Amino acid sequence: MSDGMIADPVPASELQTLRADVAGHRLEVIFDGAERLERLLALINGAIRSIDLVMYIFRQDGAGTRILDAMTMAAKRGVRVRAVIDSFGSSDTADAVFAPLRDAGGGVTFFSRHWRSTYLIRNHQKLLLVDEEIAVTGGFNIADPYLNRRDTHCWFDLGIVVRGPSVARMVDWFAEIHDYTVNDDGKLLALRRLIREWPVDSGPVTWLVGGPTQRLSPWARAVRTDLEGARRLDMVMAYFSPGQGMLRRLGRVARRGRTRFIMSAKSDNPATIGASRLLYGYLLRKRAAIWEYQPCRLHMKLIVIDDVVHVGTANFDMRSLFVNVEVMLRIEDAGFAAQMRDFVTRQKPDCEVITRKRHKARASWLTRLRWTLAWFVVGVVDYTVTRRLNFGLGEIDPETEI
Repeated sequence: MSDGMIADPVPASELQTLRADVAGHRLEVIFDGAERLERLLALINGAIRSIDLVMYIFRQDGAGTRILDAMTMAAKRGVRVRAVIDSFGSSDTADAVFAPLRDAGGGVTFFSRHWRSTYLIRNHQKLLLVDEEIAVTGGFNIADPYLNRRDTHCWFDLGIVVRGPSVARMVDWFAEIHDYTVNDDGKLLALRRLIREWPVDSGPVTWLVGGPTQRLSPWARAVRTDLEGARRLDMVMAYFSPGQGMLRRLGRVARRGRTRFIMSAKSDNPATIGASRLLYGYLLRKRAAIWEYQPCRLHMKLIVIDDVVHVGTANFDMRSLFVNVEVMLRIEDAGFAAQMRDFVTRQKPDCEVITRKRHKARASWLTRLRWTLAWFVVGVVDYTVTRRLNFGLGEIDPETEI
C-alpha cells in the first residue's frame, strides 16, 4: 500500500506554518512551539477590546509568565480580560499568581475549583479569543514544553489561528462556559445541558464541543458520521484508546481504503502508550499504517477524514469522547485536507514504522500483559471511576438518553 509520499518533502523540522483560505476564513496552522508563543504574545499585545482565554494547564514558568504579563498589560490599557483555568490541570499554579491581572481589572476563575462530584471532569479546552474576531486553539497548553523549539523535552503540537465569521460561535461559547464556571461550577446537569444543547453549524468551518455526555459527545458524533463510508483516514494522536465501537469504525476505513496513524513513542504517562499499543494488532490486521513519533513527546490532536479535517483539544480516548470538556474545529475543504495530509507525510522520517512483524516481535506475553493492564487503567478504571463519581450521585436528568 502506498504511503502517499510527496516528492522531495520539506523536512519536518523546517515546517513551521501552513496557511489556507476556506469559506471566508483565514486559517494559519503553527507547528513550531516558539513561533506559537510569539504569535500568542503578538495577538494579546495587539488586542483593543477583549481577550478571553480558556486553558487546561497554565504554569508559572517562562512562557506562562510572558503570557500573563501581556494579559496584565492589556487589562491596564483598558482591554477586557477574562480567563477560565482548569483547577485540575493547573493544580500546581497558585491562585495568587493571577493577583496582578486581577488588580489590573482582569478576571480569572477556576473550573471545578471545589471538590464535588464533577471534580474529575476536566476543562481540557485551549482557546484564546481576541477582540471577538480571532480564535486560537490546538492541543498546546500555556507552559514552556508546549511553547519552545522542538527538542527532546518538548511536546510536539500545533495551534490554529482562525479569522472569519465562525469565530462568533466561539465568542458565544466562551460566554456560556465562563458564566457556568462563575455561577454554576460543579453543577453537573447544567454542564451536560450546555454541551447537549449547543447548536452545531452545518457549514464548511464548524466549531464542535464535547463534554460529559451519556453517549458520544457532539464532536465525537461528528467524527463518527464522517467515518461512515470514508476511504482515507490520517490521524496524529497523543492519546489513543477508543472503545470497541469506534475502533471497529477505524478498522472498516482501513479495510476499504487507506489509513495512517501517528502515535506517541514518548509520553508523560507510559500507560497511555501501552494502552495504544494493545490496539495496534487489530489495526495492522486491517492494513492500517502505524508510525510512532520519536524525537519528543507527541501532543497533537489531528484527524483528516477524506476532505474533512478535525483539529483541536480532544484526544481519541474515552475521556475525550465522553467526559472532558473539549473544543474541536471541523474544516471541510479538499485543499486544506490535502495540505494537512502532506504535513502527516512529512513526519515519516521522524517516526518508527510499526509493521506487523515489528509489532509481533516486541509483543511478548509479558509486554502484552503490561499493555493490557495499561489499557485497563486508562480505558476502564479512570473512565469508570470518573463517570461513577460524576454521574452516580443522585442527580437525575429527565432528558438523558438511555
